[in-house]
Amino acid sequence: MGKGKNYRWLFLGIALSAALCITVCAKTIQNTAAVKIDPYYLTGSRETREKLTDLFILLAQEESSGPEQFAIIREIANTYAGLKEHDRLIHFLGSCVANEQGNIYTSYYLFMTAYAYMQLNAPPIAARYFDLIIRNYPDLTINGESIHFACLNQLIELTDKPDHQVWYYQELISRFPDDINPGVAYFKLGQAYERTGEWNSAIQAYTQYLPYTGTIIPGFPNADNYAKQQVDFYKSPKDWTYENLPALLRSVQFALDEGSPARLRRCQAKVNFFARSWEQAETDDSGMADFNLSDFMLDNRIRYADRLDEASNATEAFLRTSGWSRYISTWYLYFRKIYFPSDPEIHGRWEWAGVYYGEKF
Repeated sequence: MGKGKNYRWLFLGIALSAALCITVCAKTIQNTAAVKIDPYYLTGSRETREKLTDLFILLAQEESSGPEQFAIIREIANTYAGLKEHDRLIHFLGSCVANEQGNIYTSYYLFMTAYAYMQLNAPPIAARYFDLIIRNYPDLTINGESIHFACLNQLIELTDKPDHQVWYYQELISRFPDDINPGVAYFKLGQAYERTGEWNSAIQAYTQYLPYTGTIIPGFPNADNYAKQQVDFYKSPKDWTYENLPALLRSVQFALDEGSPARLRRCQAKVNFFARSWEQAETDDSGMADFNLSDFMLDNRIRYADRLDEASNATEAFLRTSGWSRYISTWYLYFRKIYFPSDPEIHGRWEWAGVYYGEKF
């Protein structure tokens, strides 16, 4: 599974199969005059038109939907694809599907049709065909590759409907576990669940991602921290949260006025709390396991600004404080509004989420 994976090999560059070559060599094309070929399907150079004529004659003589007929149809289709005659390719394959109900190769014909629409810059139509194949037609292996697997990879890139993406990732994980990057699949599944509002399922997907920490997620460099934070917060008691920012500020300011590390510790988030300098990246969080407020508050009087920093807004706030140590006297306490839609009682409350060391840039 990879973004933008090219499945062009499934369509082009396939010469006549050995079986078809034997058929062509062994079989005399008889009753040529009785075969009516629509002139629309004869295109290209003289040599190409002659080749297509022979192929259509052979196709007319095939009565069963077996491998020989498939080889002929595939060669005709590949000829159109090579000529970039994608409209003719679509019409030809459409007639094959209509005339051969129940053909075991229908999924491949529809797959080639989807490819043609991709070449015509019509991905929404192509996506309908890819989806039709995996929902309504049995899988088919071509050159050792699953058509359903190729369809799912294409659909993940083409669709913007999260409920569809959920199903596609579930299919990849359950049916093709050995052919995908499980870390990417579980994380992207979690993202899709989030967009559908299925938060419990999203947390389950992120939990399944955690054993694959270190996986590179395209477009999401902070995936490890994000997944861990979501899971840790979900499992936590969340008893440090406040109904609103003023209530949280009053508790923090009271603890500072009292010089009480214990009171201040009770205001602090118990999971995902960070302490870092302004220049540190979010992915370089320093945990607070060894962070002892008493070490900084003992014999120090901590002062705080009369008002929140001007960078504060409706979802996050910064309070400048000073007097913590002679090395880095200034800390900005960081407060944020909690985004946790899976629990309406917690969603929208506030927490003291971290500390930025030093003056702002």
